[in-house]
Formats: sequence, structure tokens, C-alpha cells
Amino acid sequence: MEGPKLEKQFRSHRGTVTSISFSPNKKQLVSGSLDSCLFLWPFKPQVRAYRFVGHKDAIYSVCFSPSGHLILSGSKDKTVRLWIPSVKGESTVFKAHTAAVRCVDFSNDGQSLLSSSEDKTIKIWTVHRQKFQYSLNQHSNWIRCAKFSPDGKLVVSCSDDKTIKIWDRNTNECIHTFYEPNGFLNNVAFHPSGTCIGGGCTDSSVKIWDIRTRKLIQNYANHVASVNDISFHPNGNYLLTASNDATLKIFDLLEGHLIYTLHGHQGPAVSTAFSKQGDYFASGGQDQQVLVWKTNFDVNSPLVDSTSNKYANNTDYITTSRISLEDPEQTRSQITSLQEKSQPETSDERRARKIDVFNEKPTMSMHRDDHDDRVEITNIESTDKNGISRSKSASLNLANSTAISNRTNQHNHSIYDSEMNDQQSYSFQLANTIDHIVQQLDVLTKTVSILETRLTMTESKIQDINNIQKNSK
Repeated sequence: MEGPKLEKQFRSHRGTVTSISFSPNKKQLVSGSLDSCLFLWPFKPQVRAYRFVGHKDAIYSVCFSPSGHLILSGSKDKTVRLWIPSVKGESTVFKAHTAAVRCVDFSNDGQSLLSSSEDKTIKIWTVHRQKFQYSLNQHSNWIRCAKFSPDGKLVVSCSDDKTIKIWDRNTNECIHTFYEPNGFLNNVAFHPSGTCIGGGCTDSSVKIWDIRTRKLIQNYANHVASVNDISFHPNGNYLLTASNDATLKIFDLLEGHLIYTLHGHQGPAVSTAFSKQGDYFASGGQDQQVLVWKTNFDVNSPLVDSTSNKYANNTDYITTSRISLEDPEQTRSQITSLQEKSQPETSDERRARKIDVFNEKPTMSMHRDDHDDRVEITNIESTDKNGISRSKSASLNLANSTAISNRTNQHNHSIYDSEMNDQQSYSFQLANTIDHIVQQLDVLTKTVSILETRLTMTESKIQDINNIQKNSK
């Protein structure tokens, strides 16, 4: 299995690249920057990239709509803009907040959008005519990020008040709060299944919580500086992170350990995004660059369909959250045998594995037209396959001979003894069995909930009939 490859390198921003989003058809990529501009980057060679100007201050967040016909942006100038991604770059602007807009997001049905701000509020809008609907306002400090769940029924937010909140869109109420005592989250996102949330923290950790059990289930301590952004792979098996330590890291969530470290940016890596198909991802940094990478790992795995997820409605969330999982073994089995925590890399491991892609500098030609502020981008050569570094598990508890052998070079690979293979086989069989039991319990819980609803309806009808009989007498 090949590692990620750097395929394109875009340089036209004049400030830190704060946010990135792929179009659904993977033909374009939009980036926002502290230079107050958006750039729309094409994937075809010899096709111009367009710069959109409209915001009066730094852009903190950009997002393609699910249809790809609109781009949403939020800015320090307190406004939100809806752009048409065409040559003209037309946009509609509306003042959304009384302070800088830190994050914007579309719901998956494309009907709603949200904006979160330093004014401590999240606002929900209709996409059509940008009609304001309601605010969510229980945070006590800046809101760094807010995102819709895959089914659009929940919202997750993180704030400088060191909390992460889950909101129910039916009631507009906060239904649970996670606390982060060691720092605050810079970014938060829903897992594609809708059952978990993940975030990157200022204390350099990456954490994942299960919103059903309301427990922290994974905690990665592999970065050595603040984690600025995270992005889940569409199949739900991998997590991409960007950090002030100038690296991108890719974690295998099923095995619970770091598998790749990428050294592409010359300075802090600030933003990340996977394409909808998961075969590409992009990163933006303080070096004003946008890097596009070919994924090359597990791209054939089926993508998660959130609409068929058994936890994709609020009733399931409320009922399943009542299940008590005090047993650590049960807790670890909640997401297909995810491990509790991976151990941090040692300084020796980092030095041994660090390879800078700029030692193999790609070639690129660029033509700038000062009159229309457009940049013509041509393809660049892919970097050598050694331009990234692979991570070996730092914990014996995370060792899996079959999986790791597919992710490490032969000269770094050692053969595990038969005892380790037996232990790993047994642990995975046990984890799968427990997971199956949990799934059956979830089905049972849902069935009981449906029966309760029907019983209530029956009682209501009987009461109506009794009332009618009494009135007729």
C-alpha cells in the first residue's frame, strides 16, 4: 500500500490559508485566507484559478454547498457571503453577527447554513434568501467552530470557554456538554456515522468522544504543538490533523494509532479537508500555500451512509445514551474496537522519520495577470514516495501484525511471533463479538421505544373513545 503523495501546490494567497473545501464533483477547491480573499483552484491543467474579492477583513472559514453550486464564507468583518463559483464571482452578503465569524457550514440537505462567532453565538439560517431562524447562545466565550451532524438534526460546537456542546435542532437546546480542562478546541467535527465527534486541542491532543455514551474514547498525543484542524475520511476509518508543529498526521481510527506524518508546510499547518470521495485531501498553512495530496490508502473502503445509520435520529441518541458503560472493556468496544489512547511519539522517532518534501521540490509554472487578479496553474510533478513518513505504533497494546505490515516498509518491518498473532486474533474476535452484542442491544432499545410510542398512541385513542361515549350519554 502506497502512502499519500503530494500532487499539486498552489501559491497565490498573501496570508495564512485558514480554510479549505472541495467541490462535490472534485473539479475545484476553494480556499480562504487572512488576506481577505478566496481562491477557486481548478484540478484540470492549464485552467485558470480565480480570486474572489468582497470581504473587508480576514476570512476564517469557507465551505462548498452539497450541490457545489454555492460557496459559503465567514469573515472577521462580521459578515457571511454566499458566492457563485463562476468567472464573475458574484456574491450575496449579509451581516450575521456582532463580532468576527469564525466558522460556517452547510447542512447535508443544502437547505440550512450556520455561522458561529466570537460574539458567543451560533446562528442558523435558511440558504434560500438567507432568512434567520434562531440562535444557540449558551457558550460564555468565543465559539471557534460549529458543524451540522450528517443527518442535520444535531449541531456540535467548541468554544474558548473549554466546552464542547451538542445541540438538538428540534428543541434548540444543548443536550450535552463535554469539558476540556487542559485547553480549548480549535476545531470540531462529526464522524461520518454521526455517532462520534472529534476535535483538535490547544494542548496538542486530538480527542474523540462518543455522543451516545457521552465518554471520551480516544486521545492521541502525537503532535507537539496546538492542533488547528481535523478532518474525517468519508469512510470513517481515518482522521487527518493539522498542527502548529508544521505537520499533518493521519490516524487509523479502527486500530487506534498514528500511521502517517507529512512534512509539507514550511511553518504551522492550519487547515485540512478530504474530498467527498476520499481519494484526495488538501492542506493550507501559514506559509500561504495550498497543498493537494493523493490519499492512496484504503480508498476502496465503502463510504459511510449516515442516512442508514441506526443512531441518525434524536430518539436513538436519547435512548441509547441511557446505557451505562462503566466497564472499560465495553467502552473500548463502542466504535469497532477502537483503542482508548495511543502513546505519544518519542523525539527519537520523530527525528528518524522526518522527511521534508521540499528536499524533493516539485516543479511548477505560474503566470499572473495583474489586471484581473487571476492565476494560471499548471500541473506539478508528484513528490517521491519517500516524501512522507510512516509511523510505527508506539504502544505494544496497539500492535496488529497484519495491519501494520501493510503500512510499513519492508526494511522497517519485523515479524511478530505466533503468540502475538494469537493474542491479536483473540482480541479482535472478542471486540467484534462485543460490538455485535451492543448493536443488538441498540436494536432492542429502539424496538422498545417504538412499542412505547405505539402504546401511548393506543392509550390516547382509548381515552378519546371514552370521552366521546361520556359526551353522548
